[in-house]
Amino acid sequence: MRRIKRFLACALFVCLITAKSAQAALSMSPLVEGTSISVNCKSALLMEASSGQVIFEKNADEKRPVASIVKMMTILMCIEAVENGRVSLSDSVSISKNASGMGGSQALLDTGEVQTLDVLLKSAVVASANDAAVAIAEHIYGSEDLFVQEMNKRAKELGMTDTVFKNCTGLPESGQHTTARDVAAMSQALFGKDVYYKYSTVWMDNLDHHDGRITQLTNTNRLIRLYDGCDGGKTGSTNEAGYCISATAKRSGMRLVAVVLGADAGKTRFSVAEDMMDYGFANYRVTAIAEKGTRIKGGMKVTGGREESVPLELNGDLHLLMNKSETADIELSPNLPSSIRAPFDKGREIGSVDVIRNGRTIAKIPVVTAASVDRERFSDAWRRTWGKWLF
Repeated sequence: MRRIKRFLACALFVCLITAKSAQAALSMSPLVEGTSISVNCKSALLMEASSGQVIFEKNADEKRPVASIVKMMTILMCIEAVENGRVSLSDSVSISKNASGMGGSQALLDTGEVQTLDVLLKSAVVASANDAAVAIAEHIYGSEDLFVQEMNKRAKELGMTDTVFKNCTGLPESGQHTTARDVAAMSQALFGKDVYYKYSTVWMDNLDHHDGRITQLTNTNRLIRLYDGCDGGKTGSTNEAGYCISATAKRSGMRLVAVVLGADAGKTRFSVAEDMMDYGFANYRVTAIAEKGTRIKGGMKVTGGREESVPLELNGDLHLLMNKSETADIELSPNLPSSIRAPFDKGREIGSVDVIRNGRTIAKIPVVTAASVDRERFSDAWRRTWGKWLF
């Protein structure tokens, strides 16, 4: 920590990019080679959510079906559609014959039944309801096929390079697959949405069909009741996929994501997720080091501007994941020009700082101007020249 404090004293400290873009900045590889976790499943990955740093992985790039884990993308896209104003949670949605005819886990919606998007989202999150998921897809993009096209586009945006979606439910379909690494990226995006936890923490609830019929919704993720700090996750199981889960828990300000794919039993996926998160919480901590807007000492020389220099600042927050048994060995390598030419606006990105830990670059952090500078006018140059001559 002394080394960290020295960096802060120099005011040349940087941040890891926030969860939205951390994955692109970090290499997703184990922090510790030979991590002593034994997992009884086909693929697994343990990640710290704010930085995207992988603590442990097993066959993380093996393409596999993941059953209802697919619904995480459906849920994410629904939340994002609400955020960007495309739809509203108060929207009334009429259930189509196609949606009501979905097999597997259901909310038992009838054709022509009307529910709010809020109720459908809750049903998809809590009860993994296939009929609700399809109704959501049809409401947002008009058809499940068009929605799935958008799912694949969003997957690419999240860096999910080994994922192909064929439907919005996870029901078995040829060619549909993903990986533990891609599920972690999708989970990181979803678990970064505050509204998600409004639904994921519900253990049991009732769905009123408005005709005297009630369907009980029970959360498929039992860890929200049994594991300290667990407040979200998604389960899935088919004969082809085995038993899967992506679970998250938060303790002492650190959020972990545990992905388990291809376990041989439902209880196994839960115990593997618990074991991985136990390991993460026992051995790692997240230390908040710097905040977005922190000024860099000195400033940048300006050419052709009304000011001779401009202050610089960091464009994010630094959360450093550390093994509890080690100290941080961090180096900072600035990639900044010697000067910047006016005019430019506040917030213009002019370079970056590499954050190097144990000899490996873990992030490239943008550095931006903290003020705007206009182009120099003739009168400014004249006044500066005469000012130097006279005084």
